[in-house]
Amino acid sequence: MSVLSGKNILLGITAGIAAYKTASLVRLFIKAGANVKVVMTPASKDFITPLTLSTLSKNPVHSSFVNEEDDNAVWNNHVELGLWADYFIIAPATANTMSKMANGTCDNLLLATYLSAKCPVYFAPAMDLDMYKHESTKTSFQTLQSYGNVMIPATSGELASGLVGEGRMAEPEDIVSFIERDILEKLPLKGKSVLITAGPTYEAIDPVRFIGNHSSGKMGFEIAKAAAQLGAEVILVSGPSKETVSHSLIHVIRVTSGLEMYEAVHEHFNNADIAILSAAVADYKPKNVADKKIKKKDATFTIELEKTKDILKSLGAIKKHQFLVGFALETNNELENAKGKLKAKNLNLIVLNSLNDKGAGFGGSTNKVTFITDTNKVIEHQLKPKAEVAKDLMQQIIEQHA
Repeated sequence: MSVLSGKNILLGITAGIAAYKTASLVRLFIKAGANVKVVMTPASKDFITPLTLSTLSKNPVHSSFVNEEDDNAVWNNHVELGLWADYFIIAPATANTMSKMANGTCDNLLLATYLSAKCPVYFAPAMDLDMYKHESTKTSFQTLQSYGNVMIPATSGELASGLVGEGRMAEPEDIVSFIERDILEKLPLKGKSVLITAGPTYEAIDPVRFIGNHSSGKMGFEIAKAAAQLGAEVILVSGPSKETVSHSLIHVIRVTSGLEMYEAVHEHFNNADIAILSAAVADYKPKNVADKKIKKKDATFTIELEKTKDILKSLGAIKKHQFLVGFALETNNELENAKGKLKAKNLNLIVLNSLNDKGAGFGGSTNKVTFITDTNKVIEHQLKPKAEVAKDLMQQIIEQHA
């Protein structure tokens, strides 16, 4: 999964011959899982048609403040476009447009959107070699980068003039790779290792039956995705779950029992920077496991249970540099019980949810949580999709762990 997956990319196209390459650029962004919208300077339409870009992006292409094709003359809101974008990429970026960007000139929709954008901006220069080396162009490069914009350097090659030299816009594949690498390097959990547990555990009674619970693993899998999207290397230890994930930064280890989860977690804990134990591990297991299916004979049947190993407490006892997060699913005295668990298990943060809250708990796609920190700070959240809860949790960890 690309770091661009699910992101909103606004592609700005200016009037250079390299504009013909933007059809491929749009397709590559779409292939990476991004949502793409295009804004063009009026003159750039001489090099590639809005129809081509609209077809590829599956979104209308904007090039003027008013949509001339609409009888009602609908205004194209540059502020809205700028706020929609997670990343604004201007490619090709001509000397003319870069000079205007650097000096705050605003005479077309693309420039108005640039001046309104709150997101990271990348620009890929494209021009003839003498223009590329001109002092005024170098000044534009320096000024734009001083504003925080990121330059995707031009390459050397055959230019539209017939000359060979520097000034050729980077190839679409290289632009996408450059942006992905730059995003990864700036992610807050880049270089961090995050260990996560998810799902239930099944404790065998015999080869057929087991003691388990209704945990689906959804919460843990969403946390793994959120951590990976922030640049972390993730080890996800999951009990039996139908959930799946595909991300280059997530390594999934499948286990069944609490003991298997205990062993897997302890194998990777020393190398972890952050450990988030969201799995619903069985508290008890059968003391004796039958090697053959137990036949139904008597009217009643008794199973002697013994405690399973407390994975969270065992990690709290040995943690050094690790930031340790636990979960507490409660039905009564929720806050008091969660605070007790936080202290008893030597946690940095505990995530409380209650089965008394509608939409929270096992199986569903939503959750309602309260974060309690090791400084006794209580942070309540509203009912949200579990994907959003996961993002909130990772943000809390970043703020607290920084």
